[in-house]
Amino acid sequence: MTDISEASALRERVRALMPRAKSDLAELVSYRSVYDPRVFPIEECRRAARWTRDAFADVGLAEAELYETSDGSEVVVARHPAPAGAPTVLLYCHYDVQPPMDEDAWISPAWELTERDGRWYGRGAADCKGNLVAHLTALRALRETLGDNGFPVGVTLVAEGSEEQGTGGMETFVPAHAELLRSDALVIGDCGNFALGVPTLTQTLRGMVSVVLTVETLAGPLHSGMFGGAAPDALAALIHLLASMRDEHGNTTIAGLPADQRWAGEQYPADRFRVDAGVLDGVELLGDGTVADMIWARPALTVIGIDVPPVVGSAAAIQPTARARLNLRIPPGIEPEQALKALTAHVDSHIGRSARVTLETEGLAAPFRATTGGSARRAMEAAFHTAFGRASTTQGQGGSIPLCNTFAETYPDAEIMLLGVEEPKCLIHAPNESVDPAELERIALTEALFLLNYAR
Repeated sequence: MTDISEASALRERVRALMPRAKSDLAELVSYRSVYDPRVFPIEECRRAARWTRDAFADVGLAEAELYETSDGSEVVVARHPAPAGAPTVLLYCHYDVQPPMDEDAWISPAWELTERDGRWYGRGAADCKGNLVAHLTALRALRETLGDNGFPVGVTLVAEGSEEQGTGGMETFVPAHAELLRSDALVIGDCGNFALGVPTLTQTLRGMVSVVLTVETLAGPLHSGMFGGAAPDALAALIHLLASMRDEHGNTTIAGLPADQRWAGEQYPADRFRVDAGVLDGVELLGDGTVADMIWARPALTVIGIDVPPVVGSAAAIQPTARARLNLRIPPGIEPEQALKALTAHVDSHIGRSARVTLETEGLAAPFRATTGGSARRAMEAAFHTAFGRASTTQGQGGSIPLCNTFAETYPDAEIMLLGVEEPKCLIHAPNESVDPAELERIALTEALFLLNYAR
């Protein structure tokens, strides 16, 4: 492991590089790299990809190329070969981002990195351009500390361009380029800490089933006064169906999906969760388990979109059709095909003959569980302790990263670790996303220390 003088030198180097990290992040945030031509021109993603390729080539990963994936997006792959006998580490991140949503809700411009109250604001500042800059800063610090041959291990940087769209480009690219990306340890920089300043490895990811539910009852809308009471109401049927998917406590209740699992690791205090989630005063949390049980260990169904007439402009009419987009998150131990089958059976059994229902599957993603106990994990835990001044902990994550399962299937002997700059205050995917620069600095230092530790 690194000695005190090496760790001190790296700490000072990373700290000195933070102004450069800020300018790097400002440049990246300025690219409106949403991989959806309906939102922004794809050229914005191309610009971000070229910048990323050139930045990692400049820091010493000379074999830097752009590859087109099956969904048309570009992935940056930059490599530095391993010294004789040394392992290779893959550093993953993505340069694409979520749309800014309601730009009027942003206090400062979404595409302009803005410092406010000690944090850096902008779309992608944390997810995931902040993690990209942490990788870059760690490598830059190592090279400047150790000289031109400052990588004690082989390094492969992978920066994806369509992760937020979930269109599967990387899931086909990885097995097709297995030798190009082959590594002994993979650091997935697309997660974050349990709380600010608490070094955390994400141990599990929930999988996902995404469907669109359409309910139909009539050939067209009908006057609610003349026909209401006997004419089947599609909107009422949809409401009844959605209500059947949770009990009075807010637990997800879909037959065939166990919902009594317990989270055995780090717990999430309810009072902290209320603050992190912005729960309003007087509003109770959902479920009969702990917060950690509910968000990391049990299935959770959310209605994320619904097509019904808006209040303004609506008429006194019975609705002939209504649609809802459902997002079902599933913990390790439940396969997505199993969950989809259970959800379909639940819909069929609860709708009866009151409506016609169709279920369109939009996407499936399997849950993931990281391994523990290997040499890379021990090297990372030591690096966390040195960088943060305290032992690391573990957490689950409700989000899905399907690529983790692809990596695990392609490289079954490799250690996969999930970490990053994201913590609850970052508000990833929401307006006013931000990153704490001190957290970015600590994660960059952790990664630099890890690469030294792992080499030894």
